Amino acid sequence: MTDDDDRRHGHHPQAARPTQAVVLAGGQGSRLRPYTDDRPKPMVEIPGTGTPIIGHQLAWLAAEGVTDAVVSCGHLAAVLQDWLTSAELPLRVTTVVEKEPLGRGGGLKFAAASLPHPDRPWYATNGDIWTRFSLRDMADFHHERGAVATLALARPRIPWGVVETDEFGHVLDFIEAPPSPYLINAGVYVFAADFTSLLPNRGDHERTTFPRLARERRLAGFPLPHGAYWRAIDTAKDLTEAAKELAAGPAPHGHGPLTATPPVPHT
Repeated sequence: MTDDDDRRHGHHPQAARPTQAVVLAGGQGSRLRPYTDDRPKPMVEIPGTGTPIIGHQLAWLAAEGVTDAVVSCGHLAAVLQDWLTSAELPLRVTTVVEKEPLGRGGGLKFAAASLPHPDRPWYATNGDIWTRFSLRDMADFHHERGAVATLALARPRIPWGVVETDEFGHVLDFIEAPPSPYLINAGVYVFAADFTSLLPNRGDHERTTFPRLARERRLAGFPLPHGAYWRAIDTAKDLTEAAKELAAGPAPHGHGPLTATPPVPHT
């Protein structure tokens, strides 16, 4: 689609869409052991794909117009760096390593300092997310609202069956793993260029920067489109479920259930 097409359809020119991204890939993945005994969590392979989680992420980012990615490493950083060096990647990748824990906000700021275009907007994603949806649409949503930061929102499935009753206490139905009535942070973001300066040097931006932006109405939430695939790979069960969904059809390219496990970066 050309810029003129964008304008005719009410979209913003592609110049408003980021071409750079940060991937937070420093998590230890303690709940994924033994898979993470010898590799960081983003290097765990989805069974049946032969590709680590971060490989799927980088392919998705490139397909959405990203040309440069900064990968923030931590736990067993050399394993991830070696793979990135040897793999045929669809975009340029730079790695940074936190020498000491900086917290989620500090780590994000540290990685963002290595983005090639500090004066332009950027994406960020947690390293344990496997998803497919239009980042271009999310960037347009962000731009239209004049937001400083926009986070993707998922509606996970409740991991238990629920019971539906009427006002008199009669059981009406049993519903297996229904969608949650609540939206959660899906671990994918669009940030304006000046968001970087608002991040703490050390600490958690979700307890400082995000609440402040929310009070100022400069934080936006982009609900994932209906049917969009999203899963946080946080436990061995998540790996098994992702493999089942992959075997069942083309889920990672736009269809499939949402998981009940929220993203937990740097765990």
